[in-house]
Amino acid sequence: MFIDSHCHLDRLKLDDYDGNLDQLVAAAQQAGVSKMLCVGVDLDNAAQCVALADQYEQVVASVGVHPLDCKEQVPDLNQLKPWLSHKKVVAIGETGLDYYYSADNKPIQQQSFINHLELSKAHRLPVIIHTRDAREDTLQLMKEHGCPEHTGVLHCFTESWEMARTALDMGYYISISGIVTFRNASALREVVRQLPMDRLLIETDSPYLTPVPYRGQSNEPRFVAEVGRFIAELKELSVEELAQQTSDNFYRLFSTARAAVS
Repeated sequence: MFIDSHCHLDRLKLDDYDGNLDQLVAAAQQAGVSKMLCVGVDLDNAAQCVALADQYEQVVASVGVHPLDCKEQVPDLNQLKPWLSHKKVVAIGETGLDYYYSADNKPIQQQSFINHLELSKAHRLPVIIHTRDAREDTLQLMKEHGCPEHTGVLHCFTESWEMARTALDMGYYISISGIVTFRNASALREVVRQLPMDRLLIETDSPYLTPVPYRGQSNEPRFVAEVGRFIAELKELSVEELAQQTSDNFYRLFSTARAAVS
């Protein structure tokens, strides 16, 4: 069974399911997806992510503020603290740095990222990191403010092997999305071939980044099985081995998740 380590259930399109999220979750289970991590991206959707985790036994949640939501001021993370003791909240984020889409507010993004890392450290929860075109700053802040005992994951990774290796050396995990299946993703595929199996996670980042052969459709958690099958072939493993190892990695990183869904 696969685990979708990063999806946005509150943003999924439900046109193929008559608007019924129950049917979409059931379709994921039928596709061999046993668990899902619903990831928060701003202060307003934290409650919705946690509510979805409460609604579905196989769903856990995170709360955080995406760097692209740090527009004009540093978000007040005190608003997230009441959720951090909830049994189904297993991580903080997503947070990080994105200079590709928003390079004019770097100081705000950086301070928000620092605050998330410090919150992660204080509450002993792993952090989910988004990084794009911000390699040096991302790694530097991880080094200065991250928690070695409760690290986190660089999600939807598309950066260089050098960045991945530095993050791995700090104890972080790397999560791969459907981008790895894209025709123009040869460089990422080379990175995936080098990733150690005990630090690899897989995800959809749905409703975004639908993998081949479903390009053109809205992404959803059941398609993480396609990501897993593709990576298994890259790594010359059986699909069952890939699914088991990435699931074991998920529970090792998000150490409170197993109890939360049992």
